[in-house]
Amino acid sequence: MLERLGPRSIVFVGLMGAGKTAIGRKVAGMLGLSFIDSDHEIESVSRMTIPELFERYGEAEFRALEQRVIHRLLTENSPQVLSTGGGAFMNEQTREAIADYGVSVWLKADLDLLMERVSKKQNRPLLKNDNPRAVLQTLMDVRYPVYASAEITVTTRDERKEVIAAEVIEALAAYFGMAPASAGGEERS
Repeated sequence: MLERLGPRSIVFVGLMGAGKTAIGRKVAGMLGLSFIDSDHEIESVSRMTIPELFERYGEAEFRALEQRVIHRLLTENSPQVLSTGGGAFMNEQTREAIADYGVSVWLKADLDLLMERVSKKQNRPLLKNDNPRAVLQTLMDVRYPVYASAEITVTTRDERKEVIAAEVIEALAAYFGMAPASAGGEERS
């Protein structure tokens, strides 16, 4: 699989709470690749948290920084597994960079699962309002048609990370035209 991936990165996209970081880290471990979370990288280069960046500079400036950081990560560090923030794939230049330097994997989740997961964390700037469920539903309505342009879609659910990560690996194998391990006795790399 790594041979077919070549210099490209595996790039996880999807809404907050879909599991991009947790599943991305597992997939990276299974394939022997490094893992980078673009939000952590943004916090590192800016020396500010994502909520602080949103508050101080607004969403537009944050998205511009996010675009630059993701482009740099894709062009300097491949192959790798890269987890992106929920809004990153909405930026056309970021989608183009991912298409040029990576294989996009959308972790698709339903509203109830996302709500259950994001309600556990208070660091979600877009959900700081009276009705986070309605905000999340609106984000799904706007973003899911764009996420659907990802090369691979894997539905995530309340299942162990290892199971979802294995499904991502299977989807990547299918994307690369590789026979499943059980079909031809071929081993996965």
